[in-house]
Amino acid sequence: MFLWMAGGGTGGHVYPGLAVLQALREQGPVDVLYVGGRGSVEERLAAQAGLPFAGIPAGGVHGLAPWRAAVNLVKLARGFLAALRLGRRRRPDALFVTGGYASVPVALAAWALRVPILLYLPDIEPGLAVRFIARLATRIGVTVEDSRAFLPAHKVVVTGYPVRPEFAGIDRTVARGTLGLPEGGPVLLVFGGSTGARSINQAVVENLEALLEVAHVVHVSGERDWPWVAARVGVLPASARGCYHPYPYLHGAAMGQALAAADLAVCRAGASTLGELPHFGLPAVLVPYPYAWRYQWVNAEWLASRGAAVILEDARLKEDLVPIVRSLLSDPARLAEMRACALALARPDAAKRLAEILRSFQRSAGKGAV
Repeated sequence: MFLWMAGGGTGGHVYPGLAVLQALREQGPVDVLYVGGRGSVEERLAAQAGLPFAGIPAGGVHGLAPWRAAVNLVKLARGFLAALRLGRRRRPDALFVTGGYASVPVALAAWALRVPILLYLPDIEPGLAVRFIARLATRIGVTVEDSRAFLPAHKVVVTGYPVRPEFAGIDRTVARGTLGLPEGGPVLLVFGGSTGARSINQAVVENLEALLEVAHVVHVSGERDWPWVAARVGVLPASARGCYHPYPYLHGAAMGQALAAADLAVCRAGASTLGELPHFGLPAVLVPYPYAWRYQWVNAEWLASRGAAVILEDARLKEDLVPIVRSLLSDPARLAEMRACALALARPDAAKRLAEILRSFQRSAGKGAV
């Protein structure tokens, strides 16, 4: 099987594809090409995963000045032609796509080549790119049932969020030992996605000593803010330094160990939270990113309404972070209830189900129809 993959913008949109690819490989041979925007997040993550990558011109058009949108429309047209040339040189058996503006020309090229398209929506509410690609898609996988209302219902199958394969089988006690955390006692995990979250980092650093009074803090800052986050260690009292565990970034299984080791997370509400928090049964304080489209609010409200998380507005971080964390960590019964609610949302077979749909495309093509 020769598979095209496309979609990105954040790790939460790239990692599902990597999980599905692993499930495909367990079912049989597969050759893959990741097609995406040059210099993008997906290019970096594809390189880390050892996947061949084809860069094409791409640019967003939503919310931009008219002149900038016009320039990017030209880029998207060039991206379509570049993807079409790729497909004519070697036609893929299927396209797996997760959205993002760079995936639109790839999906258009696949549709023009009569390549079956499996669109997967990691978030709950689709953006413009996903709504457009949904018209071209053969089937659409979604993380939760609520997404069906936004998409052509006859194409939709609810699969859950495909969690990274390196997160499987991580033991909590072993994870704590690996990260230098005590076997007992509360652990707070703070992270902000693949690039970090400035307001969360600032709130943690400004309230660090108060947080360290109630928990060991594993803080994944992102590379951008790492220099000044790391500098905070030097001014901590000696008695507190052993309780603070900052990292610029945690790759692969190391991030899984941090999720497994924690009793509570403070993080954004990107797509990955819908799969990774339930996978580990990790209660969370979700801080939706306030300066983008509303999808993080929708994700956060979905988890909170099911008892797995609480929501903290970004504007209230500095004032309310410590009281909320202290309240939750001092209430084991509530944390246990949140953990059970999170675990109930897990869909461990998500990657396998999406891989089976892709394999069904291949079988149908062999019979002369999709």
